[in-house]
Amino acid sequence: MNKSLQRLKLVRQRIENACIASGRQPDDVSLLAVSKRHSAEKVIALNSLGVSAFGENQLQEALSKLGELPDLDLQWHFIGTIQSNKTRAIAENFDWVQSIDRQKILKRLSTQRPEHMAPLNVCLQVNIDREPQKAGASPEDIPELADFADTLDNIKLRGLMALPKLTTIPAEQHDSFRRVRELFEALKAAGHAVDTLSMGMSADLEIAIDEGSTMVRIGTDLFGNRPE
Repeated sequence: MNKSLQRLKLVRQRIENACIASGRQPDDVSLLAVSKRHSAEKVIALNSLGVSAFGENQLQEALSKLGELPDLDLQWHFIGTIQSNKTRAIAENFDWVQSIDRQKILKRLSTQRPEHMAPLNVCLQVNIDREPQKAGASPEDIPELADFADTLDNIKLRGLMALPKLTTIPAEQHDSFRRVRELFEALKAAGHAVDTLSMGMSADLEIAIDEGSTMVRIGTDLFGNRPE
């Protein structure tokens, strides 16, 4: 068994086991392969095994990789910090953006989205634990940001993305993910057509799924260690 297949099987088994333990269906949770700093060849290998959604957080690296893979039917997610001067390239090349935390970026992405392309799928990034070193809107700013997103013609609000604080204490992990889920449910209750809760990575996907994640972002456990 080659390494790509072996890693993918292990990750899919973890997702399935976590769903069963939480009383959910495995199909409820999608897999985003975080391919940053990994080669186009590794993307091709995973795609040949059925993975179609890939996440990148550095624009220039991503554009180079996309240029090497023009013939594959891939879904590209931008998951990194967004500078204003990068919005046009993101709007023109990505299917999803998961790292929105302010109205200015939303407006630029909508304005710069090519008319022949479908609306850009977006998740609002929430800094759920209010960590000063991390990007993301504060929890109390999410409702207004969601309202604004729904006014834009070329934006389709899909849900929330979060990077909770790093901790190995399960109770603290559960608490952070639970608060993201509650914010997500509040958006639904307010009438937003959201369906995506992007949270959980290699180290904590089981807890994230238990708390309602619908998309896990997995890098190292799929690709191996990143090149230096």
